[in-house]
Parts: sequence; C-alpha cells; structure tokens
Amino acid sequence: MIVAGFGFSSSATLASLRTVLELAAEGQNVNALATVADKAGHAAIAALADATGLPVHFVPTDDLAEQRTLTCSPRSRATYGTGSVAESSALAAAGHGARLISPRQISDDRLATCAVAIGGHS
Repeated sequence: MIVAGFGFSSSATLASLRTVLELAAEGQNVNALATVADKAGHAAIAALADATGLPVHFVPTDDLAEQRTLTCSPRSRATYGTGSVAESSALAAAGHGARLISPRQISDDRLATCAVAIGGHS
C-alpha cells in the first residue's frame, strides 16, 4: 500500500493539500491518505479525501514518535515528538516495515506538508 501522509496548519486549504500531494506523489499510485488524529475534524483533509476518493487514516499521536523521519521540523518535534508529521503519518499508516519513497515536501503557501511511504509487504 502506498500512503500519502500530511501535516498542515489550521489555516490550510484544499488547494494547499492538493498541491503538495501532487508534488510529493508525482508518478506514484497513492492508495490512502494519512494524518495525525487530532486533524480529523479539519475540512481540508475531508475535502481532499472526497476529491480523490481515497480513505484517510488518522494516526494516534503516540504512533508518530515511533517513526524515524528523514526531515525535522522544530515545530513538529515540539508539538508531536516527531521530526515530520507528514512522514510519520505516512509510515505509520503504511504499516510495519514501511519506508519513505518521497520525503516531506512543503506547499508553496507553507501551510501543508506531504510525504509518501510504501508498506513493507507491498
């Protein structure tokens, strides 16, 4: 399974998420979206799921810190205990043995990040 993970601010829009998804997932056939569970009520992720027809996995905060990331955002580290919410969400949702195939990419408006991981058993 190929999962696109997202980190984003409360002011992120569907356009922010869609743009960074296209950047991070270029050439990949993404099967699911993922983000941290406390973003479950955000309209932009729901709109992206509707627009793409992909399911969203909401990753518990504790599962983020268990993931090794390639990049490090001081804000993500302070808030969630991980270097990248996008990378950690993608890895956690892709399952045991997952690896990143696209590290965290940042939207032009700097409101969203996206990373893509592939499951260890794909």
